[in-house]
Amino acid sequence: MAELQRFIDDLCAESDSLDALVADLPDTRWADPTPAEGWTIAHQIGHLLWTDEAALLAITDPDGFTEQLTVAAANPGGFVDAGAAEHSRRAPAELLAAWRSARTRLAEALLAVPPGQKILWYGPPMKAASMATARLMETWAHGQDVADALAVPRKPTERLKSIAHLGVRTRDFAYAVNELAPPAEEFRVELTAPDGVSVWTWGPEDAAQKVTGPAEDFCLLVTQRANRADLDLEATGADADAWLNIAQAFAGPAGGGREAGTR
Repeated sequence: MAELQRFIDDLCAESDSLDALVADLPDTRWADPTPAEGWTIAHQIGHLLWTDEAALLAITDPDGFTEQLTVAAANPGGFVDAGAAEHSRRAPAELLAAWRSARTRLAEALLAVPPGQKILWYGPPMKAASMATARLMETWAHGQDVADALAVPRKPTERLKSIAHLGVRTRDFAYAVNELAPPAEEFRVELTAPDGVSVWTWGPEDAAQKVTGPAEDFCLLVTQRANRADLDLEATGADADAWLNIAQAFAGPAGGGREAGTR
């Protein structure tokens, strides 16, 4: 429970950080384009609202969420965009209030999930801690799009560790959505934490395949918020090198990523 609370606290802090970027924006700025093609700032917040509400439904009404899975299956390439577009048409104040309410209710619902119980999702079912981490990842990633649209630099925080962990854990998933067989051996991942001194590590020390670099750059890569060419990440070994070209921490089909030279 203490670990779950920590993940939820991080999710709430990340949401509050993004909220601070948009809370005082003039209504006209909500129509500003973001790096995600076709998505405005309103689309970004609308998507987070839509996903938080979907997660809340999955926790509180599994049968209702199963119906939503059927709807999604009928439009696998567009149901996410449709949800963001629908919410983006709301007045900014209404949209922001709805997102604040949804994320608060989701945090409360996640804490009430019995230990060990899995929550249905668009990808594999997951426990409450994994759901909180996934929501943290998405909130950070879409927050990056908003920050980029507003040309506001963000200071990396220790919350990146959970996002980086998710990026490492989803290695085989990235291969699967690209219809590739994942390597059998584990990779070593060594990332410099935001404090510039600490190093976060995953995998065996003697692994032949290795990825190193700043944690923020790795998180930008696995959320596909930056092109690999614009990041300070190094790969040792052909398999590790190939993984950095397809890495993806989010559910759904293979993402298109971002063009080189945009960061």
